[in-house]
Amino acid sequence: MAAFFVINRTSLVTGLEGSFWRVGHGREIELGRRSLIMAIINVTPDSFSDGGRFETVDAAVEHALQAVSDGAAIVDIGGESTRPGAASVSPSEEQARVLPVIEALRGRTEALISIDTYRAETARLAVGAGAHIVNDVFGLQKDAGIADLAAATGAGLCIMHTGRDRVKLADVIADQAHFLERSLAIAAAAGVNSDRIVLDPGFGFAKETAEENLELMARFSELSRFGLPLLAGTSRKRFLGAVTGREAPERDAATAASSALLRLQGAAVFRVHNVAINRDALAIADAMLNARQEFERKRPT
Repeated sequence: MAAFFVINRTSLVTGLEGSFWRVGHGREIELGRRSLIMAIINVTPDSFSDGGRFETVDAAVEHALQAVSDGAAIVDIGGESTRPGAASVSPSEEQARVLPVIEALRGRTEALISIDTYRAETARLAVGAGAHIVNDVFGLQKDAGIADLAAATGAGLCIMHTGRDRVKLADVIADQAHFLERSLAIAAAAGVNSDRIVLDPGFGFAKETAEENLELMARFSELSRFGLPLLAGTSRKRFLGAVTGREAPERDAATAASSALLRLQGAAVFRVHNVAINRDALAIADAMLNARQEFERKRPT
């Protein structure tokens, strides 16, 4: 991994000391002292747990504003389902879905706006419409133009690991390193500053079994090797259903439990469907981490 990206972020292991994620339009947001929630806003007819509920502009905007009221610091707008087997949509259709929502939200909330896309042209138009962050589920490796766009505009980047369309390494953390180091090299070559980047290990994205996802959860703290903030996106994923026996719309309690556990292992941002239940679970995790820090501060050496 390039030394350019190896920075001192000890705070991301404890989740307590503050650092800043610098994003588009001159904005920044503090990471580490408290959990940050990114609300999932699917402007699609076929997303795996809420497809069709928010596919109109008005419904998507109201849903996003409610998520902010419930405690989301970021709203992530997506116009194409990324569930396994979902049909691809054309760039023009994706843009027709998301751009009016971003334009409407820009004037109605101070929350950060993220565009969930792997297409550089959609990302460019979304940032122009007011988005602060580009969330790329192919980690810059499907369209490297997203890295150029981020460098040119200062947009924040969520770089996600995926096992789709390639042969993975057997060890889950070795495969994370193999994929994400390439993504970070693409970002560095484009001139993206490291303080613009958050990494997402991509729970459920070609992690073929519940056991693989659970091992990734169990070893999540090993991802601190990258020295970059980490995003956890377990919301309503199939592996939670395998553990609990519940269908996707009934997995919010399991999601909240996984969010709290991953917070204790260093996750800073949590991408979720149900903001309120995750907010409460993460408030407990944050309080425990703060109590531990206070105990360690007072403990005689």
